Amino acid sequence: MGLPALIALLFFIYRREFREDRALAIDYQSVTVDRALLWKSLLASAAMIAAFFAGLPVAEVALLAGALLLISRRVGPETIYREIDWPLLVMFIGLFIVVAGVERTSLSADLLAAAARFRLQRTALLALCAGALSNIVSNVPAVLVIKPLLANLPDPRHAWLTLAMSSTLAGNLTVLGSVANLIVVERARREANISFWEYAKVGVPVTLVTLAIGVWWLG
Repeated sequence: MGLPALIALLFFIYRREFREDRALAIDYQSVTVDRALLWKSLLASAAMIAAFFAGLPVAEVALLAGALLLISRRVGPETIYREIDWPLLVMFIGLFIVVAGVERTSLSADLLAAAARFRLQRTALLALCAGALSNIVSNVPAVLVIKPLLANLPDPRHAWLTLAMSSTLAGNLTVLGSVANLIVVERARREANISFWEYAKVGVPVTLVTLAIGVWWLG
C-alpha cells in the first residue's frame, strides 16, 4: 500500500521529468564477475535467511555469516576498506554513544512519566512521537530511546509493532530520518546534488501518507 502511494506521489511531483522523451545516457562499464565469491556469498545469505526463519538469534546468525565470509575472503581487505564511508560510520557511532548517555540519565524516568501522562499506548500518538524523534536522532537510535517505555504499556506487542512501523516509515521524512538516506545522498552527489528541501518535497508527503496507512492498519 505504501509503494503505490510513493510511486503516485513521485509521478505527481516530477511529472514533467516523467513525460520527457529524452533518453538517459548511461556509461556502461565492463564488470569482472568473481563466480567463486558470488556463489559463496549466495550460499551464506541463503543459510542466514534459513536460520532467521528457524528462529535462531538474528544478531548471532548475522555475525557468524559475516565472519565466515571474512575469514574465507578472496578480496584484499584494502579493497573493502576503500569502500567504507568512514565519516558516516563515525557519525553513526556518535549517535549510539549519545543514546547510551541518555539511557544512563534521569531522562528515562521522565519519559516513563510522560508516556503515562499522554497515553502513549495510543497508536497514532506513539507513531507521532517515534516519527518526530526519528528525525532528530535518526530512526535506529530513536528506537533505543523509546524501547524502555514499551514494557510498561498495556499491550507491549502492539506498541512494538507500532514502533517498528512508524520508525521505519518516518525515516523517509527528511534526509536525517535514516542513515540510509545520508548514504544515498552522499553517493549521489557526483551525479546530482539532493538538497534537504528537495528531499523533503517528496519525503514529507510520502511519510504522512504511509504513516496514516500504518496507523489505520494497526489501529
